[in-house]
Amino acid sequence: MDLRELVSALNDFASLSLAESWDNVGLLVEPSPPHTVNTLFLTNDLTEEVMEEAVQKKADLVLSYHPPIFTPLKRVTWKTWKERLVVRALEHRMGIYSPHTAYDAIPHGVNDWLTKGLGACTSVPLRPSTAPSYPAEGTHRVEFCTDNTEHLDTVLSKIKNIQEISCLTTLPARVEGEEQTRVSLNCSQKALLEVVALLSQNSLLYHKTEILLLQKPLLPHTGMGRLCTLSEPVSLSDIIARIKSHLQLPHIRLAMGMGKTLESPVKKAALCAGSGSSILKGTEADLYLTGEMSHHDVLDAVANGISVVLCEHSNTERGFLSELRDKLASHLHYKINIIVSEKDRDPLQVA
Repeated sequence: MDLRELVSALNDFASLSLAESWDNVGLLVEPSPPHTVNTLFLTNDLTEEVMEEAVQKKADLVLSYHPPIFTPLKRVTWKTWKERLVVRALEHRMGIYSPHTAYDAIPHGVNDWLTKGLGACTSVPLRPSTAPSYPAEGTHRVEFCTDNTEHLDTVLSKIKNIQEISCLTTLPARVEGEEQTRVSLNCSQKALLEVVALLSQNSLLYHKTEILLLQKPLLPHTGMGRLCTLSEPVSLSDIIARIKSHLQLPHIRLAMGMGKTLESPVKKAALCAGSGSSILKGTEADLYLTGEMSHHDVLDAVANGISVVLCEHSNTERGFLSELRDKLASHLHYKINIIVSEKDRDPLQVA
């Protein structure tokens, strides 16, 4: 499959518009075209050890969940490990693509995979994603009424000459017992200033004007983090056992909520893969599940009676890769070989 065709398919699988604004997602390293991809290599972190594995397995494109290029590179030399990743990728004609937080947000992504460790439950995003565009053109809607048809024709003629106006409609309306005409239009922020200036020249129209800020619609089941309601409450100790089994971890870190014990029931759990403090903070739940949190955020949760389970950053993400392999294989109609790294692992171990 051609690299650009594959990148387009990957973007269809998870729109990059869902990624956080601070993130660096998409195609990060591109060999000179044409570039055919026969083998797609999946990893959570692209380390030098993982890069060597990708080279040995003759990968044509590495999909690294975490972007190996995050802060700008001022040079590409052999001096630092991230620069060396770029050098090796280009030497071996290997592309690098990163989806990161776009995969956190999608309904079939990392956070939904993490919820499976809790058992039977229903979940909703903690911070829902909005659609990338407005339901119609423009950012604002302007509406006003008038009973002066002749004057209205003059105003409408001038409005039509303003750039970035859309959805202009006129409908008969009855206002306070009088037959009038209601005008509705969508416009950009820039056009809004011109429309208001035009209407303000006629005080009657201006005083009857309503300006609405259009909102991008929320996307169902899409967004950062998840608030999970278990079908049946279970003890904290049982939840911990389920999480360890799902993530295949012998150990987790636990901060017990104030007044709670291992037998305390858990009905609601808030989770966020990776580093979830900013998403979880302030959520009412019996349990927070994430990879890492700051010391003071843990103290705040505990003081509010919320137990915290920490599993280390990438341990809450890596297991998704096996599921991703199957999903992408189907999405790409089994046209390419997809393999998961065997060298990728969390850098932190229990000593």
